[in-house]
Amino acid sequence: EAILSCKHKFSKGMSLRIEWKKIQPQGVSFVYYNGKFTGDLRGRAEMLNTGIRIRNVTRKDSGTYRCEISAKSEEGQRLGEATITLTVLVAPTTPVCEVPSSAMTGTVVELSCKETEGSPPSEYQWYKNGVALLENTRTGSARAANITYTMNKKSGTLLFNTVTKNDTGEYFCEAFNGIGLSQKCSVKRMQVDDLNISAIIIAVVVVALVMALCGLGVFYAQKKGYFAS
Repeated sequence: EAILSCKHKFSKGMSLRIEWKKIQPQGVSFVYYNGKFTGDLRGRAEMLNTGIRIRNVTRKDSGTYRCEISAKSEEGQRLGEATITLTVLVAPTTPVCEVPSSAMTGTVVELSCKETEGSPPSEYQWYKNGVALLENTRTGSARAANITYTMNKKSGTLLFNTVTKNDTGEYFCEAFNGIGLSQKCSVKRMQVDDLNISAIIIAVVVVALVMALCGLGVFYAQKKGYFAS
C-alpha cells in the first residue's frame, strides 16, 4: 500500500471541501471528488482524514497527485493545496532479445534487448559465451581490448559495424533496475561466416549456361520454322 499524506492548518470548525487530482501529460483528472473515489482507485483506496491510502498499488499508480482543500470561514473562502509524487517501483520482467542466427562477415549487425515493465526503466548488459561484454566508451582501454562493437546499456542495443568470424558465439542479455532480481533472456547463437565466393561463381556459371541453352533452343526453333505464322 501507499499513503499520500495531506495535512492542513484550518480550524476544526471550518467546513472543508477535499479534492484529489492526478496530473498527467494528457491532462488533469479527478481521483477523489464529491466524497467518492473515481477511476482505477475506486474500490481500493480510502480516505485517512484528508490523506489517501491506496491498496495493491500498481505501476499505473505512479505519477503526481495534488491535494486541494477549500474551507469556508467568516472571512470568506480559503484554499490550500499540496503536490505529491508517487513512484511505484517494479522489478524488471524477462527481456525480449533479438539475435540473428547467421550473418556475413563485414556486414552491420544489431542485437536488441528490451523489457517495458520495470520502474525505474531497466538498463541492459549483454553476454557472449557467458562472459559479460565490456562497454565500448571509445576510450583507450576499449581500443586496447580491440572492441569492435558498441553496447548501449540504456537502449539495450549491441551494434557490430563490421562483424567478423570472431563474433560467432552464444549471446544473451540481462535487464536490471535495482529492484528485485535481474532477468535474462534465453541464450541465442549467432554464426558469422565468410562470403562464399566459390558458391557465387558456380551460381553465376550455372545461370549463364541456362541462359545460353535457352538462347540455343530459341535459335534452333526459329531455324526449324516453329515461329513461322
